[in-house]
Amino acid sequence: MLKPDWRDDTPIYRQLQDKIKAAILEGSLREGEPLPSVRTVAVELGINPLTASKAYQELVADELVERQRGLGMFVKEGARRKLLEEERVRFLRREWPEVVARMRLLGLDPHALLAALPSDGQDKSSDKENDG
Repeated sequence: MLKPDWRDDTPIYRQLQDKIKAAILEGSLREGEPLPSVRTVAVELGINPLTASKAYQELVADELVERQRGLGMFVKEGARRKLLEEERVRFLRREWPEVVARMRLLGLDPHALLAALPSDGQDKSSDKENDG
């Protein structure tokens, strides 16, 4: 689930938080499921246990996980919904304006782009390659 591929531009505890958030969004960590223990995460990812603990504490502060005494940390009910809403807002505020500006720069018609989207979620260009 979690892979030790760290970047130098962001603190490791933040990257660990992002990995756990992504796992919740993708469904590989479901609401009500336990997170791996701090020790397990530290050993498997080759990080300091204090770093893992800080990431977990931030997730508790963000109300995405909860500590259950004697049992560990668990993904809270509603965590995925909360993350989806946060990601949608972030996309619309930060990424979408850049996409729109790029579309205008390239002279792309939004209606043509939408019409080119496959209804089944598959890339139409890969279908053409496979048909040949």
